[in-house]
Amino acid sequence: MLQAIDRDRFDVIPVGITRAGAFVLEQDDAAKFALNAESMPEVLDNGSRVLWPQPDGDRTLRVVHADGSVTDHGEIDVVLPLLHGLHGEDGAIQGFFDVLEIPYAGCGILDSAVSLDKHFTKLALSSAGIQVASGITVRHREWTQDAAAVRARITELGDTVFVKPASAGSSVGVSRVVDGEGIDEALRIAFAEDPKVLVETSITGREIEVGVLAGRNGSPARASLPGEVVLTTRDFYDFEGKYLGGDGVEIVCPADVDASLIERLRETALRAFEAVDGQGLARVDFFVTPQGELIVNELNTMPGFTPISMFPKCWVASGLSYTDLITELIEGGLGR
Repeated sequence: MLQAIDRDRFDVIPVGITRAGAFVLEQDDAAKFALNAESMPEVLDNGSRVLWPQPDGDRTLRVVHADGSVTDHGEIDVVLPLLHGLHGEDGAIQGFFDVLEIPYAGCGILDSAVSLDKHFTKLALSSAGIQVASGITVRHREWTQDAAAVRARITELGDTVFVKPASAGSSVGVSRVVDGEGIDEALRIAFAEDPKVLVETSITGREIEVGVLAGRNGSPARASLPGEVVLTTRDFYDFEGKYLGGDGVEIVCPADVDASLIERLRETALRAFEAVDGQGLARVDFFVTPQGELIVNELNTMPGFTPISMFPKCWVASGLSYTDLITELIEGGLGR
């Protein structure tokens, strides 16, 4: 996004977050943050500290450098939080900026929190009459107190199940289990990410995804053309396939589906967005069964934005360029 953003319209101040949680001034260098399997980018502590504006002062962003000097970087118009998972996509950073009264792009507290927690996502969607995968929620205390009972409940879901942390993203901690082989290890991996885990029955169907953008100035939200994740050698769409361009997965956008199905997918995506009180954007992920059922798997409120990611690809196929898509998000945040 550093590379694609409209530099004629926007001045960018890149803020990085270190693993220890420090906000630092980063380099405005797109190449530094390129994703590849050999060298994953990381924000290192360069000694600087970003001082966010306070509600009772001006809107100036200041940076304290390692030598103690302070630089003013001008007034902030809007923050574009490019963060996945906990603290970035669960409403935490959104609440932080709400307290500071700093406008930001994307979703708000509630829709972010509900959408990241797959347990509550399913409750919200089900209450809106939207079909979701059959499954159970397992809490760590249940597993430690009576593992046999949990295994028995999982057996009822069928021969193949997916085990996933309730609140994680990017397929982190997700395992596919066949005939119960490795269920203990799958739960261990998932519980390492979250004390609440979903175990869901495997669904036979096409993986179709639709992008949603919130409306501005009272206009309704709109949905993109659908795209399809086509797996050739992978068991499921994992982290490597999503971000690192790994073999065994192909992103097809627009998906090869008829006009009637396109309309149903877009309409259901908008209903799902409304069910979680969506404010900014979302990628709505479906399974489309051979019988034509639409099963919503999840909503991502800050979906991947790499050149191989579905969300920008779907909008490009719908007539909105990558650069204009970023502008749309920024202007949506400013307007809100």
